[in-house]
Amino acid sequence: MRFKDFHPNIKIRIVESLLSGSIGAMIYPFMAIYLAERVGESLTGILLIINIAVGFLVGFYGGYYADTIGRKKIMAIAETLRFASVLIMAAANGPWVHSEMAAAYITIAMMMVNSICWGLAGPAASAMLIDVSTPENRKFMYGITYWTNNLSIALGGLAGGYLFKDYLFELLIGLTIVSMVSVILVVFFIKETYVPVKKTVKKSVLADILSSYRIVFKDTTFILFIVAYLLVLSLEFHLSNYVSVRLSQDMPVQKFFNFSVDGFNMLGILRTENTLLVVVLAVLVSKITSRFKDKRVFFLGLALYTVGYLTISYSNHGLILLTVMVIATVGELMFVPIEQSYLADIPPDDLRSSYMAVSGMVYRGAMTIAAVSITLGHFIPRMGMTFIFMLMACTGIAIFIKVLPSLEEKRTKQKQTA
Repeated sequence: MRFKDFHPNIKIRIVESLLSGSIGAMIYPFMAIYLAERVGESLTGILLIINIAVGFLVGFYGGYYADTIGRKKIMAIAETLRFASVLIMAAANGPWVHSEMAAAYITIAMMMVNSICWGLAGPAASAMLIDVSTPENRKFMYGITYWTNNLSIALGGLAGGYLFKDYLFELLIGLTIVSMVSVILVVFFIKETYVPVKKTVKKSVLADILSSYRIVFKDTTFILFIVAYLLVLSLEFHLSNYVSVRLSQDMPVQKFFNFSVDGFNMLGILRTENTLLVVVLAVLVSKITSRFKDKRVFFLGLALYTVGYLTISYSNHGLILLTVMVIATVGELMFVPIEQSYLADIPPDDLRSSYMAVSGMVYRGAMTIAAVSITLGHFIPRMGMTFIFMLMACTGIAIFIKVLPSLEEKRTKQKQTA
């Protein structure tokens, strides 16, 4: 399987995601600092929580409407709104604006519109990728998208660290241009992949939404699958929460190549190492693992990932931390594309976007678990926290062991009928 063999929609989405992701990574990760300086840390935290919550709730509507009026229409509406929001954000931070407070409030309002757009377009875009892919090429497709996401974060984060403070307006102009390109690509080049069947029985919109998601939540295999992924994924999210606090408090200063490194420095090094390893090793790991069955690669990857992050949650030794991050990242590269491929096999055609909207809860759930771990870590010793993380990971793996046979059977039937 090669990149040029993908459906045009997939190629467009990958290229567009790389462009918009790179520019976005120069801006959005630093917005908390921007807002805190202008409206205060407490208000910034509340506004960002509201922003996340709004995007989360809109995602359910986005999934429903993508299944009822089509993927492309929802994506076109969302991309057009996003373009308008970024344009206004750029204007609010232009050299002609003299009120930093006004600029900050306009910026957070447009960030909320942006979050709404992600909620609308996210499930539709995910479902569209499934529509135009097959069980045979999905693992490669998700491997490529995972690689481009990390590449954009690496490139954008590095450039944003140098440019955000002094060139925010110019960065927002760049994001506006990329957003305009996204609108053009969706409206004129992306092809509709799903024509919904018109329903004969009319219900209120809210009743119809509840009916659709009732079906999703009754799918035991799907719910178990995303619960398992939630438990496993939270291991990585602890790096930015419990582990970051623990390292900054407990890790003694250590020497690396004549440089002194403390816990705070080590956190940055580990995050950078993870991102760079994903970018550098993704293709190599994909080529090596393609020779083996998905199920074996999946569980081996889970094992490496779990051992790596459990060690990171406990160790204070710099060289050990650097070594096990390599192990954890290789495991991540092994199991994540296969996990996404298995997930894509579950939804029926007419509810794919709704399923993808629910699966989006995994990331927010993992963030919540990771945030709670900071509080628990204040009362529970390091060994106890690592034991809790191990129980969560083992529970997730046990659930995967339970549900994967039915997914393998379903995939076999799909191949036979294709």
